Amino acid sequence: MDFLNPFGLIFIILIMIPNLVFALKCKEGFENPWKSKMAKILEIFEQIGRYGCFAFMIFNIPGTYFGFPANSAFSIYLIVNFILIFAYCLIWIICFRKNSLFRAISLSVIPSIIFLFSGFLSRNLLLIASALIFAPSHIGLSVGNAKQS
Repeated sequence: MDFLNPFGLIFIILIMIPNLVFALKCKEGFENPWKSKMAKILEIFEQIGRYGCFAFMIFNIPGTYFGFPANSAFSIYLIVNFILIFAYCLIWIICFRKNSLFRAISLSVIPSIIFLFSGFLSRNLLLIASALIFAPSHIGLSVGNAKQS
């Protein structure tokens, strides 16, 4: 794969579709009810990790990206990510208006797994690092917000 990962771009677009629909339909839905110093710190790390994951899912930076070790690894990457994204979108549809702990955990764990899995399978060091920042902060912030609502 070259500098641009078109499959990563497709995955990011697919992940963003339900988020954009939700943002347009439920403008108050992205307000963080958890207001504390810890929430602010988690939010900063979440955004750093999120934008890093988005960038490094799409762009392969030479010297930090070593590619898939075999064609079968690339096939697994595609299959597993499509299954996870399908599950992510399905949970968004089922739980669209239900603010629950299940929704918070599911919708934060699945993208975290997608980013970590993609990073490890493609041997993309910057994606792995970004996912390791994103996952705990996104999950922690999502759970904290769900408990406050």
